[in-house]
Amino acid sequence: MAELERSMFREYDLRGRINENELNETSVPIIAKAYGTMLRNRDITDSVVGYDLRTGSKEFTALAIEALRSTGVNVISLGLVLTPNMYAAQHHYNTKGGMMVTASHNPNGWLGFKLALGLSYTLGPEEMKELWETAISGDFAQGEGSLREEDYMPVYTKDVLSRVNITRPVRVLVNAGNGTAGPIAPPILRQAGCEVFEFLTEKDLEYKRYFPNPSKKEMMDDTGEETVKHKAEIGFAFDGDGDRLGITDENGQIIWPDRFMALISREILKEHPGASIVYDVKSSRALAEDIAAHGGDPVLWKTGHSYIKKKLHELKSPFAGEMSGHIFFGPPIYYGFDDAIFTALKLLELLSHTDRPFSELIASVPTYISTPTLQAECPQGLDKYQIVADTTASFIEEGYKVFTFENNLRLGGRIEFEDGWGLIRASSNLEVFVMRYEATTQSKLNEIMRLIAARLQETIFIHTWESG
Repeated sequence: MAELERSMFREYDLRGRINENELNETSVPIIAKAYGTMLRNRDITDSVVGYDLRTGSKEFTALAIEALRSTGVNVISLGLVLTPNMYAAQHHYNTKGGMMVTASHNPNGWLGFKLALGLSYTLGPEEMKELWETAISGDFAQGEGSLREEDYMPVYTKDVLSRVNITRPVRVLVNAGNGTAGPIAPPILRQAGCEVFEFLTEKDLEYKRYFPNPSKKEMMDDTGEETVKHKAEIGFAFDGDGDRLGITDENGQIIWPDRFMALISREILKEHPGASIVYDVKSSRALAEDIAAHGGDPVLWKTGHSYIKKKLHELKSPFAGEMSGHIFFGPPIYYGFDDAIFTALKLLELLSHTDRPFSELIASVPTYISTPTLQAECPQGLDKYQIVADTTASFIEEGYKVFTFENNLRLGGRIEFEDGWGLIRASSNLEVFVMRYEATTQSKLNEIMRLIAARLQETIFIHTWESG
């Protein structure tokens, strides 16, 4: 039986630290062989493989490819790409298998895998359990898969540019946080005819300033300052593997995803009247109200890119998104997975069709007073899911209306009040609690924050909260 750290196998991907106990030269091939075996058990014999820009990615990818081939899976190696490039390559090469070596927005020193079992279909909780059980069994498929290397980026670039109509050279700032989007996003936006200003687009495996995460206020503040400095019309911040997007307006103001999703939804609903628009539980009430006001059907769903994507395809929705910046365009607009570059292009398309500044466009979206997404560490050895379940249950017992999923309190809940709401959940990727609050007034917001935070404090003392 293989010795593997169970906590690496998350709800919809695998993430662990590079060390002797988690991801290393022994464990990575075992995980890849388990994935290859899952593919072969489904009569899938081909897979694309890519990796992002972080310590260990290239070396561990080579090990993973060798292990995949040993299970009889034919590998198309994409090299250094963004996660959405890997998903798109699946469609181009018609491979139901897809492996991206990345830890997304986790800090450098972490690594992991995002894995596919079909076009625009990533592993969910049941498949992740299967991956774990296959890995520890040691009973792997055998074979001799082939290997070929492909430069997919020219194909991807042509594809995404063919799907937008940008009618003038918009001035745009790109902050890649020294991540994988640095060498990839600016050339594509320039080919779209835009004037691009770059910030932190050079490669830096030390990530001296911060690891790219547009949910973090420090990255978005930088993006805003640079947007104003260069007199750009909009600022884009890309996360480490390019599947999440943050934006600022021309004045440097942060426009959180649940607000710019409203603008995109309006455009979508012009072409798809009455369509279902899926959004996650961390998003503002104002988004649902705006979708309904423009003739759409707002569908509140649980946080998690795998969950949102699955719901989008289930409903045949043309658009979905999360507060974290995962944005999905469904067929026929796009393939139905989260792609920050394509989302950026759609926003540039929208902006190119008007002479109005982005700040004026976004001002038409109703808004409430809210916090960014907040997080705090869960002390080692404690069950973050149980703490969340106990805290959520206490509000239900007191008669509060609490929005939960599948009656699973371990997933957390959104506690509703007449003038606002508060969310508590456990992160699926890090040992942290996640919270967000919204209300009609600052005083009501403060009241909701004190009530929910105090309830959590009764269970475990929280030192500090930070954006994330």
